[in-house]
Parts: sequence; structure tokens; C-alpha cells
Amino acid sequence: MKMKFGLKPVVAATAFALCAHSMLAAAEVEEESAAGVESAATWYKAGQKALREAKQLHPNAHRAKNVILFIGDGMGISTVTASRILEGQLQGKDGEKNSLAFEKLPYLALSKTYSANQQTPDSAPTMTAMVTGVKTSDGVLSIDQDVARQEKDNAVIQAHKLTTILELAKARGMSTGVVTTARVTHATPAATYAHTAERDWETDSKLPAGTSAKDIAAQAVDNFAANHGMEVLMGGGRTYFMPNTKFDPEYPTVKGRRKDGRDLTSEWQTKFNGKYVWNKAQFDAIDPANTKSLLALFEPSHVQYEADREKMDGAGEPSIAEMTDKAIDILQKNKKGFFLMVEGGRIDHAHHAGNAYRALTDTIAMSDAVRKAMEKTDPEDTLIVVSADHSHVFTIAGYPKRGNPILGKVVGAGKTDFAKASDGMPYTTLSYANGRGYHVLPVGGDTSYNEPIQTGRVADMTHVDTTDQGFHQEALVPLSSETHAGEDVAIFARGPKAHLFHGVQEQNYIFHVMKDALDL
Repeated sequence: MKMKFGLKPVVAATAFALCAHSMLAAAEVEEESAAGVESAATWYKAGQKALREAKQLHPNAHRAKNVILFIGDGMGISTVTASRILEGQLQGKDGEKNSLAFEKLPYLALSKTYSANQQTPDSAPTMTAMVTGVKTSDGVLSIDQDVARQEKDNAVIQAHKLTTILELAKARGMSTGVVTTARVTHATPAATYAHTAERDWETDSKLPAGTSAKDIAAQAVDNFAANHGMEVLMGGGRTYFMPNTKFDPEYPTVKGRRKDGRDLTSEWQTKFNGKYVWNKAQFDAIDPANTKSLLALFEPSHVQYEADREKMDGAGEPSIAEMTDKAIDILQKNKKGFFLMVEGGRIDHAHHAGNAYRALTDTIAMSDAVRKAMEKTDPEDTLIVVSADHSHVFTIAGYPKRGNPILGKVVGAGKTDFAKASDGMPYTTLSYANGRGYHVLPVGGDTSYNEPIQTGRVADMTHVDTTDQGFHQEALVPLSSETHAGEDVAIFARGPKAHLFHGVQEQNYIFHVMKDALDL
């Protein structure tokens, strides 16, 4: 006890000194912050401000009227960090201090992404977990793990199908929608409305001989009763809905992929009293007030990367933020509420191609979509959840100084020259553990698949512009495509029951919070 009382004068003196120091330094905060140089007092004051804001949080335990689930496909934590920095730098701001729109959501958790049979998963079981509440095996969509991948018997598939959050919402009488920058039949969007033993069975020409299973595009129409389909389905994959006797309206040498003769774009309009658009002008002309349901397919396959959308699509296509905006306008007419899933699908594709520029700019585009949803909805009645299905083997490394271009080569703190590896050459902050490796191409992204694999240190990048959109980062292990990674991903949330996202959770927990929020 004597030791305890004996320390009191020291503690008091120290506290007084710290207080005096903080008060003195506070006067310098504004001046130093304006100059872009933080003092110790600046950091201390910012921490206190964040603490005050945290103390103002009050959990909203009310029932949600609406739920919007955003999925950045492949948007691991390193992708979020690099995108945050890039967005800030593109705006001429402090990239490290910048925040993407969804990083400002008040509640946060980590999601364990492994599937029922793999440590590192694909998008099929991960999205299935998020929309059904059940983990399953890789390659299958919204069916349980007891079904073998590529099971041909539709009776077996139907016996093991899992009910999705979209289907539960539809049964309640709510409006539902899916928006994606991938094909609408791709794994992540398809898991919300389709049940199949093979994610690649996107159209009937992909089905194997002898199967009674139904393709994914057909399920977007056939799985719903007349006038009770999804109110919104937007993205790419137009040819998966068109017969192979019909030419694509945008690319005259491209034909539909369906062998059964069905034109699902026409069937959608008839069955659901809906509208169908395939270009930007038609999309812009859609009036949500008099639109019951909307099918919008902007490309034969995936939509363009955000970096290419305006310059490479002659017919034009809306951004993911514009699609989200219109989807909400259509869905929110229903007094019973709505469920909407929005996927930034091409973040994943750019990473697979080893092109960080497009992965990050597509992440920024998805952040813009989240911001739009935050502006258009009330946090008192709308739960917004932002997460990823899995990560990628994408790293932020070296010891670059504060403010160094995130897409650039490493320059150390207090230095002006590039840092050199042991081989005497500079290296980039961003790289991949595996994939196709280093390339500089006129157009980045998927064009790398036309080039030979070049992993390892194959070039001196001293005079290479690594910030160029066509630059593909170095990779270590040579593979035909960069792979997913197995670490946890983040969950960001606001709105009713958002406070239930806490700690480290299994990925299927996301479904259970959404279901509880909607009281389904």
C-alpha cells in the first residue's frame, strides 16, 4: 500500500505535465495540420475526437425495413487500404488519412471465409454462406455440402437447396434486386436467386449431356411466379439470355449462347410486366415511377472495368453507383421494404489478371455506390452491410515514405531515390504472391491473358511508369491466373441491428444478422 500511495505524487505530476504539454501543443495543431505535418498534439487530439464520436454510438435494435448488401468481390483488407490511399492521392489529398465511404460506417467485424471443403474458397460457397446462413462446398450455389459438384440430377439439387435471403424477402412481399458489374449469372449474384451444383452452368449451352439441372440464366426467370420476380436485375451477361440464332445488338458479330431457342429478355418482360435495356441511353430513359421491374444487361459478358467504361463501350453503360441509384428508386416504392445486393464484381477479375490499377479503381467505384446508398436511405430503417467474399494474394510492402504514390516504386522516408532490392533494381509497393507477373500493356486488365507468364524479377523498372493503367505488378509463383487468398475479410455496417457485427465471425453469420434485422 505504501508503494501505491508513494506513487501518487509522481502520477499527479506526470498527468499535470502531460496536460500542460497537450494544452500548449493544441495551439500549434491548426497551423501544423494546415502545413500537412502532424504534431504529437494533432494525433492526440484526433484520438480524443474519435473517442468522443464512439461514445455517441447507440445501437439501433429496431426492425429494418430495407437491407442493402454490398459485396466487393475479392476486396480483401489490403485492397481496401490501397484503394483508400489511391482515392485520396487521385483527389490531391492525404491518401493515408483518406477513408472510403464504407469505412465511415460505424460497426465492424471480421469474416472467416473458408468454405466447407477448402481453406481458400471461391465465390460460390462464400456468397452462398452470406445469403443462406450455411457454409457449403466450392463451386456450388445455394445448395448444401452433401451434393457433389456437377451433380446432374435436378431432383437431388432441389432436395438440398438452401433458401436465400432474397427468396425470404420475396415471400414476405418485399421488393428485391441484384446489381453487379459481372455477369448477372456469375457466382456472386447467382447465389441470391439460383440453386445449382455447378457455378459455371450459366446458360443451357454450358450444361453437360444427361443433366436435368436448369441453367442459371433460366432460373432468373423460371424460379419466380408471374408478376413476382425480382424487381431489378442489372449487370452483364446479355448473350447468356439470348438464343444462338440472334445477334447481339451492340456487337454485330456476336451471337447469343442459348441452344434451347429461348429469349429470356423477352420472357422477362412478358412474365414480370418488366422492361429491358442494354445501353446507357435506354437506362437513363427508365423512369422508376412507372417501372415495375427492370432487366438491364449492358455487355455480352462482364461489364467494362470502371477505368474503361466510358472510353471502350460505344453504346455506353452506367457506373455501379448509377445502377445502385436507379435500383433503389425502383425498389423503395414498395411500402413493405426491399432487399438489394450490389456486387463490385470486377475487383476480383482485375486481381486475377494482376492489374492493381483496375482492382483499386473498381473498389473506389464501389465505394461511390455505397456513398450513394447511404445518401438515399435512412439509417433508422435501412441496414447497409459491406463485405467481401474472399481476399487475394495482393500485398502492400517495402517501407515507402508517407505520401509515396501507392502504385509507384518504393522511396523510403527522407529519401529521394528509389529503394533497391538485393538485385540492385527498384521495386513496387504493390505486388502479388502468384499470377501472370510483370507486363506493361496499352490496356491493362484481361489483356494480360494474351501475354506470356513473366513472374519473378524480369525487368529493371527504374524508368517504367508503374502508375500506368496498363502496368501489371510483379508476381512470385507462375500461374495462369492469380489466386484468391484465405485470410479474413472485413464487414462494415450501419442501421438496424448493425451493432451485431462484432469480433471475428463465420461468414454465414452475415445472413443471420440480415434475417434478424428484417424479422424474417
